[in-house]
Amino acid sequence: MTTATDIAQNLLPRIAFDPALGPDSRLWIFLAERPLDSTETAEVQAALDVFTRQWTAHNQALLARGEVFQNQIIVLAVDESQADATGCSIDKSVHFLETLGAQTGVDFLEKMRFAWLDNEQWKVSSRQEFAQFLQEGRITPQTLVANTLVATKSDLAHKWATPLEQSWHRRLFSLS
Repeated sequence: MTTATDIAQNLLPRIAFDPALGPDSRLWIFLAERPLDSTETAEVQAALDVFTRQWTAHNQALLARGEVFQNQIIVLAVDESQADATGCSIDKSVHFLETLGAQTGVDFLEKMRFAWLDNEQWKVSSRQEFAQFLQEGRITPQTLVANTLVATKSDLAHKWATPLEQSWHRRLFSLS
C-alpha cells in the first residue's frame, strides 16, 4: 500500500535528501523534451556524475551533484559553502547540457516546459500542451506543478510541488 510518505518521497529528487549538500545549496532544474528510456537515463546520469565530479569555478572544485529524476527532470546542485558557482562555471554547465543534448538527441534547455503531477508521476509538457490539458480538464487549478524556479535545496524540499492556482505558472494560463 502506498502511503503519503511514499508519495512525498516520489515527488522530490534524491538531491533534496543528500546530506553532503547544505540547505542553501544552489539548484538548477532542467526539463527534458521527452522521457528518457532506461539506457538513456543511465547514460545521462553517468555523464552528470562525471561532470559534477570535475566541475570547477576558477580552478576550485565545486561540491556538486546531478540527478536525472523520473527520467525527464535534471537537477544540478552546488553547495557554495566551499566554493561559489561563478558565471563561467554556470556557463560550463549549460555547455555540458547542450553537448549532452546533442549526443542524446534530447533538448534539456527549453525554458517553456512545465512539469505536473499525474497519478504520482511527474509529466512534462510544452506550454501549448499544458494549456490544452488545462482546457480539457486533465490539469486543474488544484493539480500539483513543479516549481522549476526553486533556487536552493531548502526550497526544493519545501516549495517544489505547488497547486497550479498558487504557483508562478498561473500567470501564464487562464484558470477557470
